[in-house]
Amino acid sequence: MSFPLLTATAAIPAIGAIATAAVPAARRTFAKWLALLFSLATLVLAGIALARFEPGGSRFQLTESHAWIKDFGVRYELGVDGIGVALMALTALLMPFIILAAWHDADPLENQSRRWRPTQGFFALMLMTEAMVILSFEATDVFLFYILFEAMLIPMYFLIGGFGDRATSSGAAAAAGGGDENAASQRSYAAVKFLLYNLVGGLIMLAAVIGLYTVAGTFSLSEIAEARANGTFSMATSTERWLFLGFFFAFAVKAPLWPLHTWLPNAMGEATSPVAVLITAVVDKVGTFAMLRFCLQLFPEASKWATPVILVLALISIVYGALLAVGQRDIKRLIAYASISHFGFIVLGIFAMTSQGQSGATLYMVNHGISTAALMLVAGFLISRRGSRLIADYGGVQKVAPILAGTFLIGGLATLSLPGLAPFVSEFLVLVGVFSAYPVIGIIATTGIVLAAIYVLVLYQRTMTGPVKAEVQGMADLKVRELVVVVPLIALLIFLGVYPKPLTEIVNPAVQHTLSDVQKKDPQPQVEAVK
Repeated sequence: MSFPLLTATAAIPAIGAIATAAVPAARRTFAKWLALLFSLATLVLAGIALARFEPGGSRFQLTESHAWIKDFGVRYELGVDGIGVALMALTALLMPFIILAAWHDADPLENQSRRWRPTQGFFALMLMTEAMVILSFEATDVFLFYILFEAMLIPMYFLIGGFGDRATSSGAAAAAGGGDENAASQRSYAAVKFLLYNLVGGLIMLAAVIGLYTVAGTFSLSEIAEARANGTFSMATSTERWLFLGFFFAFAVKAPLWPLHTWLPNAMGEATSPVAVLITAVVDKVGTFAMLRFCLQLFPEASKWATPVILVLALISIVYGALLAVGQRDIKRLIAYASISHFGFIVLGIFAMTSQGQSGATLYMVNHGISTAALMLVAGFLISRRGSRLIADYGGVQKVAPILAGTFLIGGLATLSLPGLAPFVSEFLVLVGVFSAYPVIGIIATTGIVLAAIYVLVLYQRTMTGPVKAEVQGMADLKVRELVVVVPLIALLIFLGVYPKPLTEIVNPAVQHTLSDVQKKDPQPQVEAVK
């Protein structure tokens, strides 16, 4: 039997979570190093999987299949296509940086009555989330995917509600007293809202999963695809549409897509910055990935039927998220609304159903993960120094902490998709793909680029330039640990911005398979004959 590489890639962080949680309370530093070690081991295995993946090979590779619940036809089936292996690698890549950035986020609080925070539990929850996300990118059994889709909510709930940001949304509020109780209440609200939104989506998806099994008699993607190719499986139009809506609703909540997005600003605002990165750069990608993996593959006709409405929702997400980002006073909420706009671009590229659009959407998932991680983690370092998330509480930072300001600027420029940085390639492909099929929608979507330039540059101007505020006067620049977190991410943004070919070669064959599922071809350019 060949080595179960995909299982091992997900098992290592799960084992690491158990091992980290078992470390004695007094050995917090050892627990941190142990969590980091397991995340690096996961990265090595994900790198091996990426190296062994053959872009021109079969659709699903490194496959594993074992009986699980025989009476219900549930199997433990794993396999990755180019999209899945790219997102698996992204997750494994970001986790060591997230852990390093969160190094002191769960340390004891000296100025509060509660003298100890469960540091071991904090890092264990992170590793468990990583394990579930990686396995969800690998699952080719619908029921197995559903279990993972729901189970990852549990560690995320505790990470948001139990380990919220120590900084406040107002520096004055912290000084006024009672800040601890108010912050705890806001964290609890954000965690419950996150859980309820995603649970409702998951319950609707469960009904659709059961309906799919009733119609298909199996949960296996490969068996359904084979039966459809052989002409032995088909669904009534109304049935396929209802099942599609059940799956899509859950994925749209996770994505998040307007109007199901309102949990994200609360969750990202109240979570620590590394946990906010875990939410938007890692966990939320499961929603957009699942649209490609399950919605388009299982329900091709319904996907085409719903495309006009979904494109409008994606367009609203782009403009609405960007407009609200422009008006934000809270740094982390600004980045959250910017992410809603970016997810709109991803969904737009997916349902444009062109090769450029879907390739761009997949690249966007990866590049958005890297750029958001860079910007949010630097913002977290900034906020931890001042103790406030309010933009108005900053000013002149570049004069006292030039390296921090410079890395913040590069992260912001990546967020607005500046040419030469990785997100530009993906956003450009999405717009080209959308414009070739839906010119009007493509034109309106470009307003998101203009608005992105406004909210990023205004954020930088108000926090980093101008007179140095008294509270910022003694601010320290980035330390060695923080540079180790930020510099590789910035280097990767530049590399993929200049040379995206290694990534496009991996994802393009998977995109062609997805387009063949929905029987779509790229529209031919209209060229007038020369008279």
